[in-house]
Amino acid sequence: MTRRRPHPPSLLSRRTTLAMLSSSAVLAACGDSGGGGSSSATASGSTPTPSPTPTPTPTATPTAVGAAWYGYGHDAQHSGVSAVASQDLGRIAWTSAVDLAPAYTQYGALLTHYGSPVVTTRNTVVVPVKTTATGDYRLEGRSGVTGALTWSLATDYVTPPHNWLPPFNVLLSQQGRLYAPAGGGRLVARDDADAASSTTASLVFYGAATYAANAAAFNAAVFINTPLTADAAGNIFFGFQVTGANPAGLVGGIARVAPDGSGTWISAATASGDAAIQKAAMNCAPALSPDGTTLYIAVNIAAVSGTTQRGYLLALDSTTLAVKAKVALIDPNSRTPARVSDDGTASPVVGSDGRVYYGVLEAQFGTHNGRGWLLQFDAALNAIGAPGSFGWDVSPSIIPTASVPSYTGTSPYLLAVKYNNYEGAGTGDGLNRLAILDPRGTQADRIVASVTVMREVLTVLGPTLDAASPSGAGRREWCINTMAADPQRRSILANNEDGVLYRWDLTANTLTQSVRLNPGLGQAYTPTLVGADGAVYAISNATLYAIRA
Repeated sequence: MTRRRPHPPSLLSRRTTLAMLSSSAVLAACGDSGGGGSSSATASGSTPTPSPTPTPTPTATPTAVGAAWYGYGHDAQHSGVSAVASQDLGRIAWTSAVDLAPAYTQYGALLTHYGSPVVTTRNTVVVPVKTTATGDYRLEGRSGVTGALTWSLATDYVTPPHNWLPPFNVLLSQQGRLYAPAGGGRLVARDDADAASSTTASLVFYGAATYAANAAAFNAAVFINTPLTADAAGNIFFGFQVTGANPAGLVGGIARVAPDGSGTWISAATASGDAAIQKAAMNCAPALSPDGTTLYIAVNIAAVSGTTQRGYLLALDSTTLAVKAKVALIDPNSRTPARVSDDGTASPVVGSDGRVYYGVLEAQFGTHNGRGWLLQFDAALNAIGAPGSFGWDVSPSIIPTASVPSYTGTSPYLLAVKYNNYEGAGTGDGLNRLAILDPRGTQADRIVASVTVMREVLTVLGPTLDAASPSGAGRREWCINTMAADPQRRSILANNEDGVLYRWDLTANTLTQSVRLNPGLGQAYTPTLVGADGAVYAISNATLYAIRA
């Protein structure tokens, strides 16, 4: 296919969107610039063929085969660490559309984030699916081995107001119950994620009777706008946005729903102590401390053209949602409020030592090549240690130090991030990489030398030249927001805009395995994950790919 560089100023392509950042709250993600840079997206894309509502294939409930993948970033800390060894990247075993009506740009880019599937211990893959151009979502339970459909469940979820289309997310609790967002800030819960038929329930954090009294008003004004997170007892946490008056007097904030459906919430303004803060940051999955007692989530102001979309990181009591700590998110270079963009999917990640990591975009776009910064805090949200030199639209994966035999430092774990350096943004050279960072080691930043950043332990360059690179040396971008880490094989699994899924071997520091998914295109960042039997899953071009040996 012919590849074109999307650059005409009359079009709201990703390049022009990024150029507007100095005066706009809009931000584009991966592709011709996930924080900046050119795209070599295919001219037309490859639109999945729409299909009717699928008919489930009757199957017996499978027996347990391995560890579950619970949601965004695998677990409540968003570590991204698989509990089972991943299979070799041998072949595409099956595919399934995650979007039946993808919204391609004129240049073939796909500016849509997609929610992470979950995988049960019995190897059922639950796929969140967008079914129409304007939304409409359903869940599909599929066999991890064959992809055969076991069950399907429609939802009435509506996305909040947005620029880039935010993901529709699903969550599996440790008790095996499945949750997804529904209209009016409700949750839909399916008691058994594996069975062909199961009891479902509607849970409302502000009360089922209150919702029922005026469902239309709540559906029009209240929107879940983050992925869901569960604690060990099955309590569910999420952020929500409110766009207008409603009978319960709800305003944007953070909610907690117990397994019995009882709920509580706190407004973002109250929690931050800042009346201008309106909601949870779009797509920011709440994270829990290792002991489950503290909930971390970012909140921000509304996206307004010409205004930096600033925000805070909060630490809340996970039982009461009382505020334990808060911190304004600051650009470590300018020392002014960082941009907490609604076009990203950065979420807090919590290490085994309680440190909290959260990615932001630089206050003035381009001053760090559109890469942003990965901020780090202690459990009480005191700034601690150096920032990472990339934070835009990424949730770092936790890497056990044993996975990197060459490492000789003192950190209890390392961090894996995409490390794109977007050509066309600031001084970006287009040499897009992945990186392993030492959160307790330091070096001078390669872009802003006056800022001390986390030390680079390993990096690997994207393997495919970008045909749209002005210099001719740029590489296709790494297109993940959270990547799967496999400690047992000392490797990381990540997909690239070149349409290929790669295994990065951390012992040899090389890309040792790969499988082509499609011809490649510019797209928003997507997750990779590992199933209960070690199969690897990646999303590219509106399609979920199941990779097996």
